[in-house]
Amino acid sequence: MPRRRRECSVKSDAKLRYYRRTTTLAVPRQAAFDWHTYPGAFERLSPPWQPAHIESRTGKGLAPGATVTLRVKVGPFWLPWVAEHGEWDPGYMFSDHQVTGPFARWEHRHSFAEGMGDTVELIDDVRYQLPLGYLGLLGGYYARTEINRLFSYRHRVTARDTAWHEKYRGPQMKVAVTGATGLVGSALLPFLESGGHTAVPLRRGIGGSGDNPSWDPTTGQLSAGALEGVDSVVHLAGENIAAVRWSDTQKARIRDSRVEGTRRLCEELSRLDHPPKTLVVASAIGFYGDRGDERLTEASGPGAGFLPDVCEAWEVAADSARAAGIRVVHLRVGIVLTPAGGALKQMLLPFTMGVGGVIGSGRQFMSWVSLDDVLASVLHALVTASLEGPVNVVAPQAVSNAEFTKTLGRVLRRPTIFPLPAFMARLVFGEMADGLLLSSTRVTPARLQETGFSFGYPGLEDALRHVLGR
Repeated sequence: MPRRRRECSVKSDAKLRYYRRTTTLAVPRQAAFDWHTYPGAFERLSPPWQPAHIESRTGKGLAPGATVTLRVKVGPFWLPWVAEHGEWDPGYMFSDHQVTGPFARWEHRHSFAEGMGDTVELIDDVRYQLPLGYLGLLGGYYARTEINRLFSYRHRVTARDTAWHEKYRGPQMKVAVTGATGLVGSALLPFLESGGHTAVPLRRGIGGSGDNPSWDPTTGQLSAGALEGVDSVVHLAGENIAAVRWSDTQKARIRDSRVEGTRRLCEELSRLDHPPKTLVVASAIGFYGDRGDERLTEASGPGAGFLPDVCEAWEVAADSARAAGIRVVHLRVGIVLTPAGGALKQMLLPFTMGVGGVIGSGRQFMSWVSLDDVLASVLHALVTASLEGPVNVVAPQAVSNAEFTKTLGRVLRRPTIFPLPAFMARLVFGEMADGLLLSSTRVTPARLQETGFSFGYPGLEDALRHVLGR
């Protein structure tokens, strides 16, 4: 990704405080402005450690008088926030101010100034006043820190999202998504929408309508008109493999949700009069199993064990879609880094408390990837016609568990001196410990790199600092 200039300044008087952050985006001014007008942009700018949920909107987009009603998480509390848009100059600036919310005053101006060549200066100016008058000043340092943390994150997301969407600019797509409420799916919808595409969640169940389509995983049946006008389908649905300890029943649920669910969906797609052109199906690097320090690419064969067996059958289950002429891409996704869920969320509590440490020997390789890079890889797969079959979605450099542990501790500024021995991991997690915690999988994203994909976060420490706001 191109280098981006960032500047930040803070000043204040007795009560009113001022904050400014400036970043150079490697896209034209109009593209940067348009990105903010699309549905999904606000959700993309909401950091995982301080989520905000939109409850309602009035008016038209960013136009003066339009309002957004939110619930914002501040510490352990969910607080209401109503923002109203004010002055705007399409293509150059828009503004909003707090009507009700946690601040005594909040005024925010977004500006877009022409840069050198096809670049733009994104400028965020904020004037704010803390509640409780002078007593509120006691929280001034905390407020400044959190505001800077928020806007640092927002500018990184804006820079990378706009660059990705500019790179893959083309006809706007209509994309149907299963598993749209999951960890990746819930982030994928706003990511696609912020690029001007239409993302249609396929909810589980029967009886959906054209505006609220559904599919039944037990039969594969789609509601009437569910895929009308759809260019592509992204299939992410499946049982969480790390939700509970593996029993025979749970393993059967995991396998059936992935293998049989995919098979039924693909058979239904193959029978459509106008099937989608592309099907992107989630898979996992569990396909490779425990392989020590062997460097693994998409050409490597499957490993042995429960997860490799499931992943191999999962990919074969899409054969009927391939036979129908649909381009099928299997995304073999690594450990997704986000505090919103998955492995990192489970690690945060013990590591934040200073009781984290290596698991087992610490020598096992962990093939990880930032959530943002997963989203961009889906877009890459959707628009890259030459991409077909398995695609490893991992960062370019796998790390050992010991290195991951050391890096996470450094980012959190916590010691990492409490190991979890292998026997204890097996005692607590059973068979899942060997499948997920102790296995070594050193995967390379060969197909992504060969087809020109640009990682936003190729380095582990930068990825952790981004998702954790550190």
